[in-house]
Amino acid sequence: MYKVYEREGWGSAMVEALLELAGQKYELIAIDPSKPDDRRILSALNPLLQLPTVVVPDGTVMTESGAIALYIAEQAPHAKLAPMPGDRLRAAWLRWQVFLVATVYASHIVDDHPERWGDEAQRDDIVARGLAWRQELWQVVDRSAGSPWFLGGTFSTIDVFIAIMTRWAPRRAWFEKNTPKLRAIAEAVDRLPALQKVWARNFGPGKDYQ
Repeated sequence: MYKVYEREGWGSAMVEALLELAGQKYELIAIDPSKPDDRRILSALNPLLQLPTVVVPDGTVMTESGAIALYIAEQAPHAKLAPMPGDRLRAAWLRWQVFLVATVYASHIVDDHPERWGDEAQRDDIVARGLAWRQELWQVVDRSAGSPWFLGGTFSTIDVFIAIMTRWAPRRAWFEKNTPKLRAIAEAVDRLPALQKVWARNFGPGKDYQ
């Protein structure tokens, strides 16, 4: 069984969704990195105190959502979450899966933590610049998106990441106006029956996500 250290609406939702699609058993362990006791628990597994952090069935600790996505896809090939080696779509899948994590997802560190990049007087400018940069990145992704899924007729982990990451700033209304292909992909993933439990738990009524 996988152990998923998680917080509702955070990046751990991507792992939760992929495990559901893969039909893998998992346990959710709620963690609030702002609480000292939870920080001690998480730091023993992941010194950067980041979510998702996952313990896979053999006891190995995994971090980095892109790596976890690749691992789950390879461990459950029947779920067809990624083109396997030899598939003509493999290179494109690797490129954009890594781009989403290493570039787009990573951009949140700017506006989520403006205190790391300047003093209080610069806060608003730093936040605005971080968001503007991420909007540019999403437009790059949109220009390479296919239909109905990012890779065209082939569903993959990329689509799940898009569905969740578009719920974060700049939020779905911006995507509808500026990146219509990504918005369409996100909405298609939203409708997958297997993920309704994940959506309700992470992004349901009363949650601060749209």
